[in-house]
Amino acid sequence: MLDDYFRQYALIAIFAAVAVAIPVGMLIASWVLSVLRIRPYAPDSVKKAIYECGFETLSGRWSQFNFRFYSFALIFVVFDVEVVFLFPWAAGFGLLSAQFGAFVLIEMAVFVAILVVGWLYAWRKGSLEWS
Repeated sequence: MLDDYFRQYALIAIFAAVAVAIPVGMLIASWVLSVLRIRPYAPDSVKKAIYECGFETLSGRWSQFNFRFYSFALIFVVFDVEVVFLFPWAAGFGLLSAQFGAFVLIEMAVFVAILVVGWLYAWRKGSLEWS
């Protein structure tokens, strides 16, 4: 039994090693090919230009970006992930409540309460206002 336990960790270690070795190998191969002058290095003004979906850029590289869009998107992602966690729980609530009793409901109430506290904090700080 303990042998199977460590075998699972060995499988994870193999996957992690492959996940690291392939990108590192590609970077090393690219570097070696550029040192041997097999990979061309010919930058020009077109290759160094900023590319935005096939259109000419309207501003420089460091354009101002309104932070409200970013913060609103992050808040949306947090509550979207909440729905991802709530849906399977709601789908299996009957089976879970029969097996674990009221603990399942209390656990989800604590989860939603933590998210409501975060929502109230964002609302109080004005992160949800567009003005």
